Amino acid sequence: MIESVVFNESGLVPAIAQDAASGTVLMVAWMNREALEETVASGRAVYFSRSRQKLWRKGEESGHVQKVLDIRLDCDGDVLLLSVEQIGGIACHTGRVHCFYRQLDESGQWAVVDAVVKDPSLIYGGGS
Repeated sequence: MIESVVFNESGLVPAIAQDAASGTVLMVAWMNREALEETVASGRAVYFSRSRQKLWRKGEESGHVQKVLDIRLDCDGDVLLLSVEQIGGIACHTGRVHCFYRQLDESGQWAVVDAVVKDPSLIYGGGS
């Protein structure tokens, strides 16, 4: 299974997390080989944090775990699509349902179109 995945020069592959029930794209993150293997074995989304340079088990701090129901590989083998159940209903570290809360408006500016569900300082204890 892993041999079919095309990792980039940094050993990473983008992973799109999509809500299984609604079809909403929740977030995009990165996986290395170890993160993908652990995700498959555990049934919980595990990513690779580029900023921290370590595995990031989604929800390990926030409790907002992603239960993985299905994993798909695109035609080029270089993008993963995870169908997930988002536990707690919040995928974004900003306290929103998903990470795509800014929309390009008619004036060419980014407008915030989705509200914060829970203050990040209440989730993480120190803010976003």
